Order: sequence, then structure tokens, then C-alpha cells
Amino acid sequence: MSHTAPASAPPRGELAARVERVTKSYGSGDAEVRALDDVTVGIPKGRFTAIMGPSGSGKSTLMHCMAGLDAVTSGEVFIGDIELTRLDDKRLTRLRRDRVGFIFQAFNLVPTLSALENITLPLDIAGRKADQAWLDTVIDTVGLRPRLKHRPSELSGGQQQRVACARALASRPEIIFADEPTGNLDSRSGAEVLAFLRSSVREMGQTIVMVTHDPAAAAYSDEVLFLQDGRIVDTMADPTAEKVLERMKGFDLPKVVAP
Repeated sequence: MSHTAPASAPPRGELAARVERVTKSYGSGDAEVRALDDVTVGIPKGRFTAIMGPSGSGKSTLMHCMAGLDAVTSGEVFIGDIELTRLDDKRLTRLRRDRVGFIFQAFNLVPTLSALENITLPLDIAGRKADQAWLDTVIDTVGLRPRLKHRPSELSGGQQQRVACARALASRPEIIFADEPTGNLDSRSGAEVLAFLRSSVREMGQTIVMVTHDPAAAAYSDEVLFLQDGRIVDTMADPTAEKVLERMKGFDLPKVVAP
């Protein structure tokens, strides 16, 4: 089995986000579970990074901590040059609103609003006016202009998730975190959403971090980070579904315990 060695992190100025010596533990004493164990990694700007690993490896925990959705036990978390671990709740909420986008497995659309109203909702809540030229670019890239007046119930699952993607992009965030964004979609709809995410990186310079369990989804990324037991154990540049699947098989091998 062949795979790449962990790559060195880019200079800090080229990173959209980074964590340094981050540990995340739940419980205490004998009941303590260490979800992240002294993790240091940087996310390059303008790149599509996938995070993979077996169940319980810490991949979603890493994303939640990196996005400021969960507090770390120790270590430092940065979006750009801002250290999240030093922010109070109010400033952290403002940073997530203004500089970070989110796409989740559940589409989280407001059923009474049209597709366009769902896309602009975060901007409306923040009292910010949309950059119309950018909004038009996002809408055309996501391919839903004919459906903008439709409510979520009138859209397919793939269309709903593309609305959620457009909503995340509308405010031009520095980084978008996507947690299993195609988990509720059929393969064709999932491929459409992944192609859109990849085009937003290639054509709009967006930075995306995606947690996935699907090797085919990871193949859309520029690089895959592999986690096991709360640690980053490998990276893979220019992944293919076949190479990712082969690497993931290694996590299923039984551990050899010395006598």
C-alpha cells in the first residue's frame, strides 16, 4: 500500500485556518475520552481540504473546534490571524457570522422562505447588504436561478443542498466548513454539490474544509487529511477515490498487541 507522507504546513500568511497543539477531551479521570490528541495542522487558502478517518477518529471534532463551534481543552485555534481561543462568546459569534461559512448534512433551510431568501438570510440577519455582482456569480455557479422563488419543499434534495452551499458562499467568507454535505443525497445529487464546491474553489478562490466518510467525495478535494485516534496520521495530495479507499482499508486492520 502506498500513500504520501504528511506534508509540511504552508507559511502562516497563506493559511485560512490552523490549530496548534490542540487537545479536546470529554469527561475526566478514568472516564476521560481524548477526541483530539495534540493536533497541529494548517488549512491553506484557496484549497479544498477533506478530513477522513474511521468512526470515532475525531474528524468532526477537529472541524467543530477549528470552526469555533466547540471549545478546545488545550491548544490554540486560528481563523486567519485571529486566535479563537481568546475571544469571548460575543466576538466569537461575530467572527463566525462574518468570516466563516457552514454547510451541514441537514440542509437547515427555513421552510417558509424562498431559495433566494434562504441564500441571503445570514446577510439579512447581520444587517449587511449583499454584493449583487458576487451574489449573481454564486447563484449562476450553483445553477439555481430558475428556482430562486421556490420554497425548500418545492426543491429536490440536491437543489436544497445547493441553496445551502450558496448561502454559505453569499457573504464571501474566508473559509467554509462542510460536515458530510452529501450524506443525505443520492449519488447524482451528491456529485452535483461536490462539483459546485470544487468549482467555488477553482473559480472563486474559496477555501473549503469538508469532513466525509466517502472516498468518492474526498476525490473532489485537493488534499485529504487522515485522522486516527485523535491524531493526524497521514495526508494525501491529489486524491482519487481508489487511492483514498486503499488508504482507508488500513484503518480496518486489527492492531497487533505485543505480548
